[in-house]
Amino acid sequence: MFNDIGPLELVTLVVLAVLVFGPEKLPKMIQDVTRTIRKIRDFSESAKADIREELGPEFKDFEFEDLNPKTFIRKQLDNDELGLKEIRNGFDLKKEMADVTDAVHGRESESSASSSASSSSSGSTGGTVDMTKKREKLDQDERPPFDADAT
Repeated sequence: MFNDIGPLELVTLVVLAVLVFGPEKLPKMIQDVTRTIRKIRDFSESAKADIREELGPEFKDFEFEDLNPKTFIRKQLDNDELGLKEIRNGFDLKKEMADVTDAVHGRESESSASSSASSSSSGSTGGTVDMTKKREKLDQDERPPFDADAT
């Protein structure tokens, strides 16, 4: 409940309470507050029990904490009926990104290098296009890759 209150904030609250209520009334105020918190907690527990009773036996495993969307999603994702852990473990994002980068730069990645070595030994030749290399001059009968009149 008070996880985000630091020691300095706690000391400040105690000093403020002593100044506002005085040292004589402070113990009685603390007792009143704790009694009120206990009553609220008892009221909420009895309300939860009444709701569970009204829902019937098919909802005996119902937890009110599951109504929080984050808790519900976390609980469903931890349930491994869908095989999500296998999918998550089988997908290596760094390797996939390295393969894409190598393909863009015209280099062979580790996985494609091993597969192309095996395919080249079987007789097929697959050429790769170097997209970073620029040609200096065109052949005599070759047209430029753009329209000179349009530029």
